[in-house]
Amino acid sequence: MQRSMWPYLILFSGVLIASTASIMIRYAQAAGVPSLSIAAGRLVIASLILTPLVLARARPELQRLSRRDLLLALGSGTFLAGHFASWISSLAYTSVASSAALVATNPLWIALASFFFFRERLGWRTMVGIGLTLLGTIAISFSDSAESLQPNPMLGNLLALIGAATASGYLLIGRSLRRRLSILAYIYVVYSTAAVVLVVWVLLAGQPLFGFSPYAYLLILALALGPQLLGHTALNYALSTLSATFVAIALLGEPIGSAIFALVLFQEQFAPLQLLGFVLLLAGIVLALQAEQSKG
Repeated sequence: MQRSMWPYLILFSGVLIASTASIMIRYAQAAGVPSLSIAAGRLVIASLILTPLVLARARPELQRLSRRDLLLALGSGTFLAGHFASWISSLAYTSVASSAALVATNPLWIALASFFFFRERLGWRTMVGIGLTLLGTIAISFSDSAESLQPNPMLGNLLALIGAATASGYLLIGRSLRRRLSILAYIYVVYSTAAVVLVVWVLLAGQPLFGFSPYAYLLILALALGPQLLGHTALNYALSTLSATFVAIALLGEPIGSAIFALVLFQEQFAPLQLLGFVLLLAGIVLALQAEQSKG
């Protein structure tokens, strides 16, 4: 296997693992865990698991970290905290499909930020890919809202969009830092920062961190081990060699994976418009992949 294919395979694996997050979050919410507590618990556990590994392998690198890179990593972690707080909260108000699809609109925000702030030119295939993925997102959202039985789809969709915007900041900063920092040093600072921000947020909101059932804590542990440590770390690894725009577009495969898991576990059937949206998302990802490979 060619070495150049590894980042794509790792990215695909990360997206697949991340697709399970929506399902586990729904289970945790049903078990009585508030959304902010889920987000905080997920990042706290992930950071604690990483600590001994980082002390053994990345301590010198962290000690040499420049002030600029440290501030950037803290900013990335703050964006990540905002992403999880808003997106996980959205799942309490709207459907898994709409939440996952709308939070994946970050290619639009990243493309706009790259154009206006970094003067980055985007190829025509990337632009068409972004257009297709946005059309797919709109189709999925309309399909869900037409037959929605969720508590407050409008609020949930807005929170998901906020989650997309904050995830864009996280990915853009990560793209810069991952060129200079090892994956272990980077994710430790970012995940730990997000954990601290979320714990403070939970305390200020007056929500609990303890007193849940063992089943609920198992779900939070699974979120930390799977979607966070394996899924997000795979995405951050891919950022060292792939563009933030392409990684963001590949993440649009997450709502497809989430919907498939929902079909298997909850027997949720696909509506025709929803299925069309998934096809458009996949087409956009393929075009973006071709554009990324043509750079090499």
